Amino acid sequence: MDVVEEYTGHVEPGGPAARRVLDALTITKISVGPMDNNAYLLVCRNTREALLVDAANDPERLSDLIGHDDDRPTLRTIVTTHQHQDHWAALGAIAGAYGANTIAHEEDAGALPVPPDRFVTQGDTVPVGDCVLEVIHLRGHTPGSVALLYRDPAGHGHLFTGDSLFPGGVGRTTSPEHFTSLINDVKSRIFDKLPDDTWFYPGHGDDSTLGAERPKLDEWRTRGW
Repeated sequence: MDVVEEYTGHVEPGGPAARRVLDALTITKISVGPMDNNAYLLVCRNTREALLVDAANDPERLSDLIGHDDDRPTLRTIVTTHQHQDHWAALGAIAGAYGANTIAHEEDAGALPVPPDRFVTQGDTVPVGDCVLEVIHLRGHTPGSVALLYRDPAGHGHLFTGDSLFPGGVGRTTSPEHFTSLINDVKSRIFDKLPDDTWFYPGHGDDSTLGAERPKLDEWRTRGW
């Protein structure tokens, strides 16, 4: 697996992965599947334990990302951000191959091909070796969509948003009520709580920061679903 070490937040379908190296954690992003889904491999630099955010597709590419050498990280956990199939098509294959624990919100668990080993919701935490991710429940794109926040002690926050937040708007919703729920959660649980330098990693496409998107919140709400 080719890995680009200069991280910009952009990856191409079928192209190399991109790695961001933090003091305690590495974040490696790859595009998989026909819908250009992002999957993120998080590895604790101290313990070499790993967590995968969305085993979305292409199990062979995801396995290549994890590695085949003796010094590859140990995949302990797979978190599925929400119930849509393009975010879990490789879940059964990867969980089975590596014996990883699977995590999701209970309200989305019924659609998944593998029953989660653990349910999480707002305020829970998920370990990645010595590092900790905070769970943020964002209701609207699906009932059980979750985001994951890593507060880097040596830098800014890193937020994995699934399909609930993208550069340019919140995720797709199917009714005005669901849109209102999602935009309210995104505002109160993300933008009202986290600083502008928080970098976020969506389920498709390029990354952004909360500061770059914050001025558009009123426009998003006016635009509606």
